[in-house]
Amino acid sequence: MSTTPSPSRRGILVGGLTVGAGLIAAACTSNESSSNTQVAQTTGANTASGKEVRIGFSAPAADHGWTAAITRNARAQAGGLDDVKLDLTEGTNDVARQIEQVQTLINQKVDVLVILPFDGNALTAVARNAMSAGIPVINLDRVFASALAYRTWIGGDNYGMGVNAGNFIIGKMREKNVANPVIVEIAGIDNLQLTQERSQGFKDALTAAGFRIEARQSTDFTAAGGQQVASQMLQAVKKIDAIWNHDDDQGIGVLAAIRQANRAGEFVMVGGGGSTQAMNEIKGGNSPLQATVLYSPAMASSAVTLARLLGQRKALGDLAEHDVPAKITTFSAVVTKDNVDQYLANGY
Repeated sequence: MSTTPSPSRRGILVGGLTVGAGLIAAACTSNESSSNTQVAQTTGANTASGKEVRIGFSAPAADHGWTAAITRNARAQAGGLDDVKLDLTEGTNDVARQIEQVQTLINQKVDVLVILPFDGNALTAVARNAMSAGIPVINLDRVFASALAYRTWIGGDNYGMGVNAGNFIIGKMREKNVANPVIVEIAGIDNLQLTQERSQGFKDALTAAGFRIEARQSTDFTAAGGQQVASQMLQAVKKIDAIWNHDDDQGIGVLAAIRQANRAGEFVMVGGGGSTQAMNEIKGGNSPLQATVLYSPAMASSAVTLARLLGQRKALGDLAEHDVPAKITTFSAVVTKDNVDQYLANGY
């Protein structure tokens, strides 16, 4: 969750044995053609315009569909609020540059900061500087190393993603009366906390149902990496009942490999993240991809709304508490053909 290391060379693990290895490509494919934004609606007393709140916003580079949508959603949310001025920094994956950008916003005395750190550990100190200067920090998704570095954290539920992906597959296997399904997992970057949490949730859900993961391989959240690893997986595992792929951008390559191998009708596939392209695949009904588990970038819209409330000393309208909560975890909804129209606006 804190860092994005370089892609690595790994073997496919099948039944505890490494049966193949391949060089993972470093290119990143994002769904930048999508222009979807999801804007949070203020209600009740919070609807009324208040004092202007100057919000500083810092996030990584838009080199993935999800990170591109994070900044797009923040901009759209602020654009609909006449009492918010958004100071948006240029997205960067250079930790030193992001620290400089945040420090500049502190020096400019913004009212509130919203920070999605490229590296949560590395940005902790500058976020604490902001808090010490009396500037509340909304920590968006990737967690700082200390709770002293933020006023409120809002982010996705990686463990819940894995659980919900597992539960969907369990339901499908029971519908098909498959007692001992062959289930495989294509994960993201293995030494990231978010990948570990997604995998643990998936494993826990399957174990509770008496199922297990037959083969698991990690890659790098890119279409190129997904295609290479999926090709190897399909060669190594001759019969598959279900696949969970952690990331929908990565899933572009996974789907390409499945179609190249002529195995599209063999199994159920579940994605992760909730890209527009994945949702359209699901809606079409002719794809092995039958569901995706949300990790919605709409959390950036909510972060801007929370920053506005903090700046105006307001609370969430539908809660009894007088203050904005310290932590908010978004729900990892499962998007299927039955409910895809409800969630398309959240796609990135």
